[in-house]
Amino acid sequence: MTSLRDILEPHVSNGSLPGAVGLVARGDRVEVEAVGSADIEGTVPVVRDSIFRIASLTKPVTAAAVMMLVEEGRLALEDLVAPWLPELGSPVVVRTPGSPVDDVMPADRAITLADLLTFRAGYGFPSDFSLPAVGLLVDELKQGPPQPQRIAAPDAWMKALARIPLLYQPGEAWLYNTCSDILGVLIARVSGQPLPEFLAERIFEPLGMVDTGFAVPAPDLGRFTSYYRPAEDGLELVDAPDGQWSSIPAFPSAAGGLVSTVDDLYAFGRMVLAGGALDGGRGRLLSEESVQQMTTDWLTPVQRAGGELFLEGQGWGFGGSVDVTPRDPWNVPGRYGWMGGTGTAAHVVPSTGAVTVLLTQREMTGPTPPVLMRHFWTYAAGA
Repeated sequence: MTSLRDILEPHVSNGSLPGAVGLVARGDRVEVEAVGSADIEGTVPVVRDSIFRIASLTKPVTAAAVMMLVEEGRLALEDLVAPWLPELGSPVVVRTPGSPVDDVMPADRAITLADLLTFRAGYGFPSDFSLPAVGLLVDELKQGPPQPQRIAAPDAWMKALARIPLLYQPGEAWLYNTCSDILGVLIARVSGQPLPEFLAERIFEPLGMVDTGFAVPAPDLGRFTSYYRPAEDGLELVDAPDGQWSSIPAFPSAAGGLVSTVDDLYAFGRMVLAGGALDGGRGRLLSEESVQQMTTDWLTPVQRAGGELFLEGQGWGFGGSVDVTPRDPWNVPGRYGWMGGTGTAAHVVPSTGAVTVLLTQREMTGPTPPVLMRHFWTYAAGA
């Protein structure tokens, strides 16, 4: 009978990954395996509480934080965001997606909170990365693979964003990534707290996510994995434990800046499965309505098709994808979660009560899930 170790180990043994940690939980049955090493030298074994850069697994956490502010009445989904983000008060849109960045027209309407949560505000990555306005996101805002110490502080970042035209009209198209970073700035301004403080106090502490944050404290660096990308002769080091995540960055990226562990992400997944309730009857982090909104597909068929490079037929909720039709054994209608470009994935499956988490330290080469993720999802689906 195939085990989780059987799924993970071949990818470490063949040298494609230094190490990996996987978790598949179905009800009270929790299977966890840690294989390989935290670095390619093999000096430090990966263990259950090894810390990984989780990249875009940050996005569902960000969405949950926004919904907490909505529940408190400090924001509403239909609210215009310009009162809090005046930099976005008069957006302009390129005349066509391929137009030069100075060929613009005023946006048809203002940007709302719902636009940001559903990734339909007009900022972000389409399937075609060669478009002129997309180039500015990479060059000016450093959108792409996480590089926390190289990004400007939030006010300067927003000032730069204001100079970049929208690629589509607000509400028109689904575009990847940038909206989560904008939401991070919004959370800080509305709450009056820096984003790291808000998340630590309002989400990580109640959930017991003791190893999740935007930096790894010095005493815990021994559990922090190195981060690699594919190279011609194997893997090249992108970031070591004492590198970019060893101190809080000026811009804490709400799109991809967090580090975490498999058990911390499992705690977040249990909360989502429980409709926002905390373990042990300790109250709620979110209302059932908020979790339902997070895990509902908000996209039209045309918008899903436009995001096919990233979504592969999935829909999008708040901060994560939502499976809408089964296309593979692991593609279960209602499954909510996402992938991280540093080689991570985490999902919940409400219909089966499952939580799945996969953490590696090999950068993805594009939006298409690597072979290990597909093998992992097939195993988690019981196929």
